[in-house]
Amino acid sequence: MRSFFEINPSFLFLLLIFSIILLTIFHRNKYAALAAFIFFTFSLGAWRVESSLQKVNDAEHAGKIFEGAALVIKSSESSFGQNLIIELQQEKMNLLLQVPAYPIFKYGDLLKVACRAERIENKDAEFDYRMYMAKEGILYSCEDKKFEKVGENKGNIFLSGIFDIRDLLEENIKKVIPSPEEALAGGILFGGSGGLSKEIQNDFSRTGMTHIVAVSGYNVTIIAEYLILLGIALGLWRRQAIWFALFGIVMFVIMIGLPASAVRAGVMSGILLWAMKNGRLASSENAIILAGAIMLYINPFLLRWDIGFQLSFLATLGIVVSSPFWEKSFIKKHRALGISETIALSLSAQIFVLPIIAYNFHMTSLISLLANVLILPIVPISMLLVFLVAITGFIFAPLSLALAWLAYLPLYYEIHIIHIMAQFRWASVEIEKVSVSFVVFYYLILIGVIIRMKKIQECKKQIEKQMFGKDALTDRISKGK
Repeated sequence: MRSFFEINPSFLFLLLIFSIILLTIFHRNKYAALAAFIFFTFSLGAWRVESSLQKVNDAEHAGKIFEGAALVIKSSESSFGQNLIIELQQEKMNLLLQVPAYPIFKYGDLLKVACRAERIENKDAEFDYRMYMAKEGILYSCEDKKFEKVGENKGNIFLSGIFDIRDLLEENIKKVIPSPEEALAGGILFGGSGGLSKEIQNDFSRTGMTHIVAVSGYNVTIIAEYLILLGIALGLWRRQAIWFALFGIVMFVIMIGLPASAVRAGVMSGILLWAMKNGRLASSENAIILAGAIMLYINPFLLRWDIGFQLSFLATLGIVVSSPFWEKSFIKKHRALGISETIALSLSAQIFVLPIIAYNFHMTSLISLLANVLILPIVPISMLLVFLVAITGFIFAPLSLALAWLAYLPLYYEIHIIHIMAQFRWASVEIEKVSVSFVVFYYLILIGVIIRMKKIQECKKQIEKQMFGKDALTDRISKGK
């Protein structure tokens, strides 16, 4: 609520006091206790957002001159060069440093920097760049900058080692797989579409397939599945293999630089994986919501200013919430080599994220479902072959080259199938403007449908239970028992 509306701090204080009094006096009444809990968490959450926004608006360091050593803690490509997140060694504060494309900087590089800190401002009326960076913990950029590299590998030795391994794996892929398949290989394994041409990126966007190169929950879940199989092959018990997979997810997220999207995907996919492996997919909504609540308390800016969080959370929740319906009414009746499951899960995710995509990107893909059916079953094979190519590059180069030919085929298929589907005029539809009221109305209707579906499922369970009990009683009477 506080992310979207102004709330008087005095009201929050009074609400907090009221919740404490209500709980103290009526603590034995479960409804009063529930109301007190709701009021307390509401005021606590609003206060958390208010205090975070206050730090963004204060701009106490604006105009201050900084000079000294700075450590590169994150590097990413941009339209004009590189965006570096640097940590000033003396002040222990992070700044945005925009530099040319070359030379390439990476984590652990030590710089000598002199610049003036200025508050990040919006350059586009339609995009809140200031809050986009604030959610990453960056409030200031370096202006009138002078910098030079004076050392490297000065960061955390563990992180530096993992990043170096990732760079070597990417280099092994580039040696044996040609472009643009090489760029897609790196994208589905490590995330990122920067290596793909603008034309191919546009094809992925029109067909709704950008998630396969965006470190989505789907990619992370595939990695976890393979790690579970590997753990079992190594002799681990099933429970131990799941822990092995979760550890692998953590290492993977660290390896690709701990981007917020990967952290979200790791959390959401970990919960989804746990639910699927324990047969509790239909009852894990609370776990998903709790994970989202914890992530929002840690970083309250995610809810409004991080579209990736919205998409990850809603897609995962959509799969979990609607899975019982699809499982009983569609998947069991129409197995079709697993295609029915792909259709059901893809459709569930798309239904839940449709208004968010339309509101933010003013476009929706009409061919996305077909694209997911044709592409998603191939992605796990591509990821496995690309990973083997990267690993065998260290062991035996001819074997890596042979595997590269095998990996090239599914990568070529994915790029060209997506390109063919993107050529249809009706592949995507541009939407001029989607109002907030439409988004709210859509989700209210969706919540109503979900509640109705749950009631129908409960009724069916009760009927089946009653019929089973009746049949069992008839059988016992017929046998004279």
